[in-house]
Amino acid sequence: MERLYTLKEASKLLGVHVKTIQKWDREGKIRCVRTPGGRRRVPESEIRRILGIQEKRKIVGYARVSSRTQKDDLERQVELIRSYAKERGWEIEILKDVGSGLKEDRRNFLKLLRMVMNREVSKVIVAYPDRLTRFGFKILEEFFKSYGTEIIVINREEKSPQQELIEDLITIISHFAGKLYGMRSHKYKKVVEGAKRLIADP
Repeated sequence: MERLYTLKEASKLLGVHVKTIQKWDREGKIRCVRTPGGRRRVPESEIRRILGIQEKRKIVGYARVSSRTQKDDLERQVELIRSYAKERGWEIEILKDVGSGLKEDRRNFLKLLRMVMNREVSKVIVAYPDRLTRFGFKILEEFFKSYGTEIIVINREEKSPQQELIEDLITIISHFAGKLYGMRSHKYKKVVEGAKRLIADP
């Protein structure tokens, strides 16, 4: 989380009187936040802005596949993201995960969340919305936005509600079958293939 300074601490860093900061706050020249007790606190980003310290934030590309057998697809996502960034002259850092979009403890997904919350990231680029998260994309988008981070989706596929529902249902079944039997087990494959046939059957 961003550090917050008391008015006394901020006045020393900025070289002005406490009353000057109070005046700036009233005039909208500085953004202060209030504690539950109503006291002003100055975010570190505001101090850096006033001192003219430029904070360069990263642009991060995120790619994900569900299993190691999909490595070709993972590399296609990475190439698509790199190409998109290169066309715009952006330097980019790539984070990759292998795991279900329902899995909450993906190593690089958690790393990305920490980077966003530390305000280190200006943009996150993904090939498709479900690469970042299978459910709750809109919520994640609003969460990132609250930290000043924009999510850019290169391909937004237009799917029918029925198609989306089928894909979501198969994802849920695959996720829990993997937890029950293991992703490489015969039972897992049998359950997932059976679900696909049953759902696809008109």
